[in-house]
Amino acid sequence: MSTLLIHNAHCVATFDHADPSQASELRDASIFIRDHRIEAIGPAADLPPTADEVIDARGHLVTPGLVNTHHHMYQSLTRAIPAVQNAELFSWLRGLYPIWAGLTPEMVHVSTQVAMAELLMSGCTTSSDHLYIYPNGVRLDDSIEAAQQIGMRFVATRGSMSVGQSQGGLPPDRVVEKDDFILKDTQRLIERYHDASFGAMVNVAVAPCSPFSVSRDLMRESARLARQYGVRLHTHLAENDHDIAYSREKFNCTPAQYAQDLGWLGHDVWHAHSVKLDDEGISLFAATRTGVAHCPCSNMRLASGIAPIRKMLNAGVPVGLGVDGCASNDGAHMVGEARQALLLARVGRALEPFGCDHGPSEMTARDALALATRGGAEVLGRTDIGHLAVGQCADLAMFDLDTLGFAGGAVHDPIGSLLLCASPQAAYTVVNGRVVVREGRLATLELAPLVQRHNALAQQLAQAARTV
Repeated sequence: MSTLLIHNAHCVATFDHADPSQASELRDASIFIRDHRIEAIGPAADLPPTADEVIDARGHLVTPGLVNTHHHMYQSLTRAIPAVQNAELFSWLRGLYPIWAGLTPEMVHVSTQVAMAELLMSGCTTSSDHLYIYPNGVRLDDSIEAAQQIGMRFVATRGSMSVGQSQGGLPPDRVVEKDDFILKDTQRLIERYHDASFGAMVNVAVAPCSPFSVSRDLMRESARLARQYGVRLHTHLAENDHDIAYSREKFNCTPAQYAQDLGWLGHDVWHAHSVKLDDEGISLFAATRTGVAHCPCSNMRLASGIAPIRKMLNAGVPVGLGVDGCASNDGAHMVGEARQALLLARVGRALEPFGCDHGPSEMTARDALALATRGGAEVLGRTDIGHLAVGQCADLAMFDLDTLGFAGGAVHDPIGSLLLCASPQAAYTVVNGRVVVREGRLATLELAPLVQRHNALAQQLAQAARTV
């Protein structure tokens, strides 16, 4: 058994399990961790004075570990590709599919670790990943093994594409798979890796890519398989106007209606983006507790629009944050994503017809932090992470308030400064009781050779695409 003491933090934001918008903010507090769980939290004088490791947290803000609900980690290999820097979603995908067709198992493994390193160093402790393209022997196992090595809590989603261009889909035929194989491999992954226990480090979810890249039958059978095994369902939905037009043309309904028809609503489902979710769709999501992964940076980068997040939250839709793919963000900084969510919600309200009376309060700093922590945990179906309390998983992030970006802000409001000032890197990130970022440096892998190999593979991938 091992113990860790986070000692005498300036401020600890615990958040409330039942109501993510309510934060309990403790000043001059400590957190005592035994093995993988929080054993005590409160005034420093009331906690044991020693442990196997003691981290001096004076001058630090401690938050729950941030939770990323949507990502495509392999895309870190194709950041800032010039040909698609100014493209909207469908054109962006058409430009990148031929490049991604060259992915190899090593590329997926290395890019996953690069993406996870970036997340961990921004205070993120749990991330999902949506891998939906499997050329050249790539398997989801490559991502899972990468997560286990770097020390991130992981929700690995078995994505898929089964409808190519010849059948009216968006992806090229050479990157799609057969429905039967997809379902069989998904079942294999669930049986091998999914852990449903409290504190699990690996969950597996079922995740056909999108309505414009998989068959109706695969959507239905995927839902049936997920519920047979008690795992979660994930896909893209209602991301932009072209997405809406495709659903109306091909299915004669809105994306939310399509999801309802195929069994893709429920407390065990979360959809990425939902930028164009209409009032009927919001009501359906709220009534069924269907979750949303809000990806503000990607939605802005691809000019998809502004998701009606306040309207969703007011209706009772579970909402978390996602950085989305590294080629559509093009970063993976969870504090930065939360800050962007705050700002975009405010300007989105101001842009509505005639504006409104409460634009600046549309999203507060604490609302945004709640989305990034407890909101994300709820979307991923986890009750053991996302807030700090006795018995919970020991996942937390620490931010040094005595740094330049906090100057003049932390003295007034540490949490407000975290979200409103320049987005900082984490000083420490603890996952499952293990320190994985220490004094701003990744502690589980050597970062320099990882980045060097990643850049070589990114160049190799681009060159291979040019020769096809």
